[in-house]
Amino acid sequence: MDMETEQTKQMQLQALIFLCTITVASSDILPGSALHASEPARAWPSPNNTFSLGFAPTKPTTNPPTFVAAITYSGGVIVWSAGHGATVDSTGSLQFLPSGNLCLVSGSGIVIWESNTADHGVSSASLDDFGSFSLKTGNVSVWSSFQNPTDTVLPGQNFSAGMVLRSGSYSFTLLGTGNLTLTWNDSTVYWNRGVNSSVDGDPWKISNPRQVLNFSVKLSSPTLGLQSIGILSVSDPMLESPAIMAYSSDYVEGRDMFRFLRLNGDGNLGIYSSARGSGTATMTWAAVPDRCQLFGYCGHMGICYYSEYDYEPSCECPSKNFEPVDENDSRKGCKRKVEIRDCPGNYTMLELNHTQFLQFPAQDPAEASGSQEVFAASSSSCQMHCFGSNSCVASTSMNDGTRHCYIKSLGFLGGYSALMLPSTSYLKVCGPVLWNSPNNGKTKSNYSRLSVSVLILLVLASLLGFLMFQGGLWLWCRGNGAKFGRPLPCYALLEYASSMPVQFSFKEIRRSTNGFKDRIGAAAAGGFGVYYKGTLTNGTVIAVKRLEGIERGEKEFRVEATKICCTHHLNLVRLIGFCSERTNRLLVHEFMKNGSLDSFLFTAKENPGKLLSWNKRFAIAIGVARGIRYLHEECQEPVIHGDIKPENILLDESYNARVSDFGLAKLLSPGDNTGPASPSIGGTGGYLAPEQLANQPATPKSDVYSFGLVLLETVGGRRNFEVLAGTDGRKFSEWAREEHGKGNARGIIDERLLEDDWNAADFDQARRVVAVSFRCAQEQPSLRPRMGRVVQMLEGAMEVERPPPPPSPKSADELCLFLT
Repeated sequence: MDMETEQTKQMQLQALIFLCTITVASSDILPGSALHASEPARAWPSPNNTFSLGFAPTKPTTNPPTFVAAITYSGGVIVWSAGHGATVDSTGSLQFLPSGNLCLVSGSGIVIWESNTADHGVSSASLDDFGSFSLKTGNVSVWSSFQNPTDTVLPGQNFSAGMVLRSGSYSFTLLGTGNLTLTWNDSTVYWNRGVNSSVDGDPWKISNPRQVLNFSVKLSSPTLGLQSIGILSVSDPMLESPAIMAYSSDYVEGRDMFRFLRLNGDGNLGIYSSARGSGTATMTWAAVPDRCQLFGYCGHMGICYYSEYDYEPSCECPSKNFEPVDENDSRKGCKRKVEIRDCPGNYTMLELNHTQFLQFPAQDPAEASGSQEVFAASSSSCQMHCFGSNSCVASTSMNDGTRHCYIKSLGFLGGYSALMLPSTSYLKVCGPVLWNSPNNGKTKSNYSRLSVSVLILLVLASLLGFLMFQGGLWLWCRGNGAKFGRPLPCYALLEYASSMPVQFSFKEIRRSTNGFKDRIGAAAAGGFGVYYKGTLTNGTVIAVKRLEGIERGEKEFRVEATKICCTHHLNLVRLIGFCSERTNRLLVHEFMKNGSLDSFLFTAKENPGKLLSWNKRFAIAIGVARGIRYLHEECQEPVIHGDIKPENILLDESYNARVSDFGLAKLLSPGDNTGPASPSIGGTGGYLAPEQLANQPATPKSDVYSFGLVLLETVGGRRNFEVLAGTDGRKFSEWAREEHGKGNARGIIDERLLEDDWNAADFDQARRVVAVSFRCAQEQPSLRPRMGRVVQMLEGAMEVERPPPPPSPKSADELCLFLT
């Protein structure tokens, strides 16, 4: 009986193994199999039916219907297509031929697309649960959809350098440098994100940092991958960890959410999320958030714009001197009704306010010299330059302070129009100009016809309404905020409107910074954190500092952060708000377009275009002095900076100096909140006052000492502690002090500045700044002036006293301390 039972168990086990063998074998597709467009319900599925390969109707549907052979995710989301979306009618088929070739064939027998795997010994095909369809010889893949992508990258798929995603005229590639690029017509790169920029300055992230020195260095074998949780990253053997390029807005969220990367037909690259079985996908990250910035979005001569109540961009022709190429599709661009060559001597310039003709750096030298030209000019000069040139088609004059004039002579021309654009464009047309609407061009708007009294009433009514709304909102939030245990969204809105500090949630900041991806600069000694660039929901560009080493509790942190937020001055970087959740401490600042002063003083040799003129340097010196004076002498509670250095001096779009990181000394140090800040933090080596080197608390005079060294660097363009050729083996500050004593101020001035024409007034200013720098950088704090007097000396309101020579060190130990 026991023997029979054992035999029965063995037979059942053999039957089970046989059934499993049949199941596995059934997942393989044998040569000679075929799918037909007339049977869209029939497909080749993956083992768990997550993906399937078959025919799907094109969208939008056509009459008669057409189909595309595609791999679809559960519910019908297409993730790969044969022949990059090539269509067939109901008589078409996808054939896996006995030769091992996979072909898309029309009803008439014409091969539209093929895998080119004939005579490769292909014995089977299969679709796995990751969405990859493979043609195999035994168990070895000869061809796969993952290695031959169309417009989509899936989780688990390695997109390596040299691979290309295509969608119409647009393509996406991963370069050998690790850069991600979007290109139009294989010629114009309109989006470029470099992996090296995310690790530059972070040598601890690179196994061999000397091999990654600039933006264009090649990695060994970079691959782009999308994690299932929604993180896009580039991996390479040179990187100790993947370089994160993007986060989906819903990353980590949703257990049953499928995500993929896709190049859209409009030229935008995006991460999409799709719920299983839904058949729809939602974009959760876009490479180009503003779709009007996509090259060619509205076609040649088309102007992209957003209507008042429409999220989707619209396209129109510049004026009635043009007509659409296709009346049914405004995105196909426009054409002239009369060509310029057909109206010699009778053309004029069409003026388009708040409009730009999109310009991107030419990749080909021939294109750079022939298609566009950039130079500085006034708006009228920019217009006349194009009008007087036979080759010029259009020009754009920037009103953002750069005075750049872009001249477009050849090739594609696409425009973008929006009220926030600080630019005016000019387009050559055969006269007369025929406006699209009465409010275009130079015609008077309806508002200009209103009387002054009516305008005043409108402004006063609007102001009164806003004040009533703000007051009511404040009262409502005050009465209801306690019910929820935290500030309500409306309270945050009120904070924005009244310039009060905004308390952000960590989730809001994480999303605003794309998961802390876009790092600004590098972590410097004494910086106590890293800056990241981000954008708030209202479009405000921000710089977020993620603090480290916080010793204060949450309540004390909020008190000190609020004090910093309420400190406003023209020469201080404004703190918009902060975040304090659990261990997360972040400060949200306004973003400074031109970065920090050190990038202009010490790196301009490699980038001559960043060389600051003497006038700008002198204005920056006075601006910084005024900002520090405000902190020391004009705040209700004096603020000691504790870390004055060029890295903490930022420049806005007009090169106005803004002092950053003020108030962090007390914010980051332990202790109570009473009394003026006496920072116990160490600051940055090379800018510390002697008393700080002796581990004594910093004072306002310590800031004065550091500012004196920054002044010297501003004039000389060299680090004060560097030993350079021509300084007789001494630090630049020591050598400059001796040269100043000899009356040789000219030798201290940055030699690159002396290439320009200097007048007597410039030399007087430079000598005065050098004198003030040494007046500030005295070893004894009592010999240093207050910042109020420093400002007066720089402005020339009072004479600069010649500083006494530094005392001679009495011992070797004192000498070492002095030279440190």
